[in-house]
Amino acid sequence: MVFRQLFDSESSTYTYLIGDEATRHAVLIDPVFEQAERDLKLVAELDLTLTHVFDTHVHADHITASGVLRERTKATVVGGVGGARCADVHVHHGDEVRVGGLIFRVLATPGHTDDSVSYLLGDHVFTGDALLIRGNGRTDFQNGNARQLYDSLTRVLFALPDSTLVHPGHDYLGRTVTSIAEEKRYNPRVAGRSEEEFIHIMENLHLPKPRKIDIAVPANSACGDRVTAPQGA
Repeated sequence: MVFRQLFDSESSTYTYLIGDEATRHAVLIDPVFEQAERDLKLVAELDLTLTHVFDTHVHADHITASGVLRERTKATVVGGVGGARCADVHVHHGDEVRVGGLIFRVLATPGHTDDSVSYLLGDHVFTGDALLIRGNGRTDFQNGNARQLYDSLTRVLFALPDSTLVHPGHDYLGRTVTSIAEEKRYNPRVAGRSEEEFIHIMENLHLPKPRKIDIAVPANSACGDRVTAPQGA
């Protein structure tokens, strides 16, 4: 398996490039609009063909590159049910998406947003904003629901084997990967917390509104197609 973790410094977003070594087919997970040229350059350098783009949810802090990548490569855009209407495929819990010989299993993990999904590939899970390193996504906009997120964390993600590596959608402290075992033990919001304790924590974060939310949400609902393409695209 070809695996690369890429970073957008403005939004602290991780994008993942996953490729099948046999077929050279590849997927980009949560690509950032301004980084489309970087990502396409890497795809070409690694002799891969981009066949899929996965979004874990409709983002509020950056604009997805799924639309421009689809235009450039004819890749299939995949998103959760209830998310961006422009996606080519809307997936449900338990669905499988094949990228070459790689099989991704879809896990519905709503709560941060109502369309949030995670993608499980063997002992790797790509969790978007549902589960972060020692944290989780906020629940105070885009039909977020703290009770629903607690269920997604404890009944869906924490049901995976402890050794499963967790690849989050963001990190603001330079951390790159965690595991289900680590988060079950050390995540301060959910480890050892009851559902009501978790809800209380989430209701009292008092976070500022994401700076790009008014632009990003409508743009991402259109797969980023409502903005000007990056230089050279």
